[in-house]
Amino acid sequence: MTLTTVVGEVAISAAYGQDRRTRQWLSPIRELWGLWPHQAMSPALEEKVCYTAAMTFSYEHAAAVAAKWGSPVDDAAIHRHVQVKGMDALALENERVLRALSLEHRAEVVAEAKRHLPRGEFSLVIMMDGTMLRERGPDWGLKPSETQANRVAWHELKGAIVYRLSQRAESQSGRGMILEKYCVAYRGEPFEFGQRVYAEALRRGLNQAKKVYVVADGAVWIWNIVADRFPQAQGGLDFYHASEHLWAVAHDQFGESSPQARAWIEPLLHQLKHGGEFGVLQTLEDFCEVCAEGQEPAHPATQREIAYFRQHRDHLHYEQLRAEGCPIGSGAMESTCSQFQDRFKRTGQIWSLSGEQCLMALDIARRNNDWDEIWAVDT
Repeated sequence: MTLTTVVGEVAISAAYGQDRRTRQWLSPIRELWGLWPHQAMSPALEEKVCYTAAMTFSYEHAAAVAAKWGSPVDDAAIHRHVQVKGMDALALENERVLRALSLEHRAEVVAEAKRHLPRGEFSLVIMMDGTMLRERGPDWGLKPSETQANRVAWHELKGAIVYRLSQRAESQSGRGMILEKYCVAYRGEPFEFGQRVYAEALRRGLNQAKKVYVVADGAVWIWNIVADRFPQAQGGLDFYHASEHLWAVAHDQFGESSPQARAWIEPLLHQLKHGGEFGVLQTLEDFCEVCAEGQEPAHPATQREIAYFRQHRDHLHYEQLRAEGCPIGSGAMESTCSQFQDRFKRTGQIWSLSGEQCLMALDIARRNNDWDEIWAVDT
């Protein structure tokens, strides 16, 4: 047989025959090396090209990089190997979720997490958000090209990051950074995504944490997950999103370019950030009452925004969060979503669900230091 390896093509003479017990035809050396049927690439090269595919912008870029290090591989071959190993990564990911949800195995997950955690108390931060990706629609490939059809479909990729509060740091220029964080990405329903976030948080010390914080925007599906999986957590509504909703009230009442809008909102934003959240909520409630007394109810848009703040009244304690070292914004999650978009939402990229899931599983394994576990599957 001929294998493409990191040192070029290598011809190998190896035994091939029928197993007397199973009556199956096989080559022992292929079994030993973990090669799938008809695989013509060595495991070492396979790992390199899969890692490169997860790090670069496209399969074409990955092929170009491989050629530069002296292992010419076409992009179709890289795609094929990403599909195979991506399925292994997905299987491992699903197995971890099942272990975390299982009453029989959850204690093992907690114990394993404890062995890898530093000594002393720590707090855990969880952030969640979503971003849209292009996938092939039900009419993908329909001809002729001028026919009106649903060739492209947009779907939400839900993402999360989990990290210890002690891992927050600043560069010399003052830019914030997180030294070690773990990611979750899932294209599917919020319930299943919540299970995956819970499983990753459990691996990273959810049960050992002194305190757990969840910082996110106001998406309903996120806070449903928090209520379902992290009821003990202190929630924090991303301050930027909160300010946007306050600005929406000001614009609705005074007009977008009115000086009155700025004069009304600036004291409220200061209050909100510095421990006066209950005063802000009372101001909004009084606003509705004044409108009602004047026989002129508040505009529907204003009523909607005030209901938004009522819903998040327990997530507005920004001064307390800052005093405890917790971020009041979800910028780290926004940055992670941008990184996903850099790889999965480039010009001309329209994914099949399988192609998207397999590469994403490899990318998450790389980010979470689970990469070596994928290649241990075959050995």
